[in-house]
Amino acid sequence: MADTSYDTIVIGGGPAGCAYALTMHRRGYSVLLLEKVEFPRFHIGESFLPYTTEILDQMGYLDAVMAKPYAYKPGVELTGMAGGVRRIDFGDIGDDRRTWAIQVERAEFDKTLLDETAAAGVQVLQEATVTGVDVVDGRVTGVTYTVNDETHHATATFVADASGRAGVVAKRLNLRVADSRLKMAAVFKHYGNLDESQNPGVEGDTQLGIHPDGWMWGIPLKSDTISIGAVAPMAILQSDRPEKVFDEHLARVPRIQQRLRNATVVRELKGERNFEYHSETLAGPGYFLVGDAGSFTDPVFSGGVLLAMATGRKAGELAADRLDGARTEAEIAETYNAFFKTGYETYYRLICAVYDDRQPIMGQVILDLAADLDPKWHVRLVSGDFWTGASPLVNRLREEKDWSLFAPFDLLTDCPIYPDPVVV
Repeated sequence: MADTSYDTIVIGGGPAGCAYALTMHRRGYSVLLLEKVEFPRFHIGESFLPYTTEILDQMGYLDAVMAKPYAYKPGVELTGMAGGVRRIDFGDIGDDRRTWAIQVERAEFDKTLLDETAAAGVQVLQEATVTGVDVVDGRVTGVTYTVNDETHHATATFVADASGRAGVVAKRLNLRVADSRLKMAAVFKHYGNLDESQNPGVEGDTQLGIHPDGWMWGIPLKSDTISIGAVAPMAILQSDRPEKVFDEHLARVPRIQQRLRNATVVRELKGERNFEYHSETLAGPGYFLVGDAGSFTDPVFSGGVLLAMATGRKAGELAADRLDGARTEAEIAETYNAFFKTGYETYYRLICAVYDDRQPIMGQVILDLAADLDPKWHVRLVSGDFWTGASPLVNRLREEKDWSLFAPFDLLTDCPIYPDPVVV
């Protein structure tokens, strides 16, 4: 088993791993990316935010992504329990920020990112399973992995854990903390032969329909394909056959039902449990946890890919700064921990506001918080404005003591998409 050495090793080839790997490669450092399966592979998380589209553009991925016939997403339609409809129009975001997002099939999208990362010059190995993580005197120094039935060992100055729920490094260092506040789960189907002339709302919009036991999503993936999901407390989904729960909940949201007229099922019912967790330490000697490897929570507002790519890029920038000699290891760990926690906790607080039961209608609390503010602040928040220090709506979310995800920490309002003045 011969040793090889790199400046950095990335475990996982999803959006977080690609963003980290490409950033390090462009800074001139050697990168080995290990992905345990061959892409494409199915993955949930099809709906993106305008900030997600913007970071794809900033990193040079967007042209390749837009070569696929994905659905254009101009906004979000919210249907309340009384049948009232409210629309969030991304066009109201203001200040010349991007006014649209896309919806994708994640298997294709993730493969596009990985292919583009490899084409840029990153060494990518698929079907490469990490079987061991080296830790020497508290420092992560390398990995053992298998590929083509052969075992290999590689060392690096930094190892980025982008392995998502698998949490290869996170679990090796015993960093993961289970959360159980939300306890939601989802079942979903994909429908083909979609006819958007049946859509009672705006073509391309994501639909969210609220009912007493949870909510439904309608996410158009292409002009003729749509994802429909039912999200409910785990106890409800376990109380009966998932197919029956799905049908009953869909019937409670007539506007999504109407959009499905004449559509046919092309992907049968699948389930997704909400494994909530976080880590209090996201960076340390020789390692970073990026994207879902560091934290995962309810996907109600489609922030996962944005958070993954933003933390992946930031970790890559900081690792390169350290290798350049521009920062100490203590400095990059402190900065990254604050950056990761600021973004993820702001997103978590938004989700808590949506599910808050102080009002009888799901989502009413966040509407109340935003009621006296310029509408652009609400639009920006649900577009991905998770690192801002300027938004009065975000600042109100941060004042709620019961909505914390992490132990107390110092905010780092360093927006990676639209930078504003840094406040620590």
